[in-house]
Amino acid sequence: MSRRFVAQRRRPGKKPLVIISVILVLVMALVFSAGYFTGSFVTKKSLQQPEGAPEVAPTDTTQPSQTPTAQNAADTTAATVDELMKDMSLSDMVYQMMFVTPESITKIGTAVAAGETTRQAIEKYPVGGIVYFAKNFESRDQTIQMISNTQSYSEIPVFISVDEEGGRVSRLGSNGAMGTTKHPPMKQIGDGGDAKKAYEVGKTLATELKALGFNVDFAPDADVLVNAGNTEIGDRSFGSDPALVASMVESTVKGMQENGLSATLKHFPGHGSTQVDSHTGYSASTRTLEQLRQSEFLPFKNGIDAGADFIMVSHMTLVNAVTEKVPASISKEVITDMLIDELGYQGIIITDSFSMGAITQNYSAKDAAVRAIKAGVDMILMPADLEATHAAIVSAVESGDISRGRIEQSVRKILALKLKKQMIQN
Repeated sequence: MSRRFVAQRRRPGKKPLVIISVILVLVMALVFSAGYFTGSFVTKKSLQQPEGAPEVAPTDTTQPSQTPTAQNAADTTAATVDELMKDMSLSDMVYQMMFVTPESITKIGTAVAAGETTRQAIEKYPVGGIVYFAKNFESRDQTIQMISNTQSYSEIPVFISVDEEGGRVSRLGSNGAMGTTKHPPMKQIGDGGDAKKAYEVGKTLATELKALGFNVDFAPDADVLVNAGNTEIGDRSFGSDPALVASMVESTVKGMQENGLSATLKHFPGHGSTQVDSHTGYSASTRTLEQLRQSEFLPFKNGIDAGADFIMVSHMTLVNAVTEKVPASISKEVITDMLIDELGYQGIIITDSFSMGAITQNYSAKDAAVRAIKAGVDMILMPADLEATHAAIVSAVESGDISRGRIEQSVRKILALKLKKQMIQN
């Protein structure tokens, strides 16, 4: 009904309209006045809690969503990953899940250069990552050239890593020819109690390692030293106080990740309670799941929140926290139930070295590999027999023991991180 039509109908008598209008104004005034004095209206004051009541945050009813820019970036990454995977065979995808030493693909004694042999090796074994040790480093120029050449030979750029923690695990810092910082044991940093120092360690590691061509560091150590007699971890840990270790780990990860180097939290679910070194054989922990939640999990949670791109799973066996008594690196209860489901980790999960005694003395390369993938692992570090490991996983997929989708899930994560780090250009 138009305003003009209403006016025409009201023309014969204007008094009722005036009276009604006055009444309405008075009623509204009374209602507003009552609301003002009784607090009936939802005002800022009415949202306050009664005196003495606990503070309750107002409920946010809005749904979380990505910004258009973030969503566009995610869509672009997904599309690029899809495009890359179209051209990858099952064999290629499985090789992307292998993180190896240069010697395991070149078949030479000690790799200190990357030439035609390396080019042919990478063409034959298109692995996802390569880890170097102290024996591979002679000088800065030699190392930079070796890594640069290696990357140039790979169709899909590789993760290039080293164990550079500080203290006794300093592959680069212990070599004066490398011109990198020799950091003290992390226990010394933890004893100082200054998280800023931990951040500076992470930042320095990132700056110096990236300058040499590395894009991943297998550090920091996120273990809480529960057992003072533990020799495998010892002073590699920031300490025995879970809260302190969590703070130090968080700061170190931020120092690394914010400066372009992928950090690796190790050794999940926390290797500080064991007595036997898993490098030499079976290593057990009697910690319960509740104890892990109150202690060992805390540094990993803080590291996850700080953005760690990798988590390394140990070979220790939890004898009280799981039903199947197997090394953590092949345990679905540890990897999927605890790390992925409970702690919510979505990054790349890598095993500790599969050349260590805790694996080689109890499992064949084939059995260990298949178990690890089924458990939720994305990358296998240093398989004792690369070709046998690769063949076992491919065979398991072809037989239906492992789904192709399970392999694709891990490869998507690997390629997405390489895109995020601009190793692969969109």
